[in-house]
Amino acid sequence: MEDIVKMIESLLKKTVDYIKTSFELRKLKALDKISDVVSSFIPHVIVIFLIASFILFFNLGLALWLGEILGEIYFGFFVVAAIYAVLGIVLHFFAHNWVKKLFYNYIIKQIFK
Repeated sequence: MEDIVKMIESLLKKTVDYIKTSFELRKLKALDKISDVVSSFIPHVIVIFLIASFILFFNLGLALWLGEILGEIYFGFFVVAAIYAVLGIVLHFFAHNWVKKLFYNYIIKQIFK
């Protein structure tokens, strides 16, 4: 009878150890996926920042140049703002779903890589 109790205790201890180990393994796998996704975003964020800086300074130059041509500096800023408004409206109506799917697929691909 005592042997059966010791075997059951041993079995329970091994079961608890297995559950703890499985839980730790799942946590480590999740951490690996999260760090992989985040680390793949960092180079993209840097490139996006550089492109945004370029676009900002290009637009400032364009607005100042157009303002000089149109006679008043603020006219150039109005023209550049109007261009962005039209571009934003067109993208919203025609490319919204495409951009959404593009980012969605990229994130899913990174998670299941």
